[in-house]
Order: sequence, then structure tokens, then C-alpha cells
Amino acid sequence: MPTVTKTRNGFTLIEVMIVVAILAIIAAFAVPNYQEYVMRGRLQDATATLSTKQVQLEQWFQDRRTYANSGNPGGPCALDTANRNFDFTCNGTEGANAYVLTATGKGSVAGFSFTVDQNNNRRSLAVPAGWALPAPNNCWVIRKAGLCS
Repeated sequence: MPTVTKTRNGFTLIEVMIVVAILAIIAAFAVPNYQEYVMRGRLQDATATLSTKQVQLEQWFQDRRTYANSGNPGGPCALDTANRNFDFTCNGTEGANAYVLTATGKGSVAGFSFTVDQNNNRRSLAVPAGWALPAPNNCWVIRKAGLCS
């Protein structure tokens, strides 16, 4: 009588466990890198808005030779600058020849605070725990190691 051999289809438990282990190792590296990538994107939101506001204030100054009244309707500081991740403030001085723009993080970027002034002095005022401020502090931090944009 001839013997009939059955062929088995599918994967063994060991093969499946090896694949799961490989995926876990890949995820252990990929997830933190992705989270930092997303955070850097949110921080760029602040730096881009600060740069845009700075240009608008300089245009205001070119037209009026003063930063005074830049918060009035139609002025660069009166425009809507709030967004999902940062609140923005525009502070002038009494002599109307200086200003400081500030971005303060909220939500997932709480703890971050960036400024720029009329002389283009960029500073990171605050960063959350685990992040480093650069020395000297003359830039906007966008990476945990204190690296700047």
C-alpha cells in the first residue's frame, strides 16, 4: 500500500515569535525617533511664526520709524498669532524703538519659551526637563541635546 504524506502549510510558533521579536526591536528605535521628529515640527511652528512676526514689525518700523501702536488694529502685533501649540506675545518699549516677541508653549510643547527682539537676538528662555539650553543661549533650541535652528 502506498504511503500518503501530508504537507503542512503555515508558520510554526517559533517563526512567529521571531518575527514579533524583530518588530519589537525595530519599534524600540523607531518610536522615540518619530516622537522627536514630531516635537521638532511643533517647535518649528513657533520659530516660523516668530520670524514672520519679526518681518512684519520691521516693515511697520520702515513705514512709521517707530514700533509704537503696532498692537493697534491692522498692526503686526494685533494679528491672530495664537495656534494649537504656542501662544505669542508682542511687547514694545516706552521709547517705541524696541520690541520683544515671545512664543510660549502649551499642550504637548508646554515648557518651551522662545524670544526674539529688534536686534534679532534669539533666545530659548525655557525648555522642559530632559532638554538642554545651549551655552551661550543665543538661538532657538529644537533638539534635546541643546542644538539650535
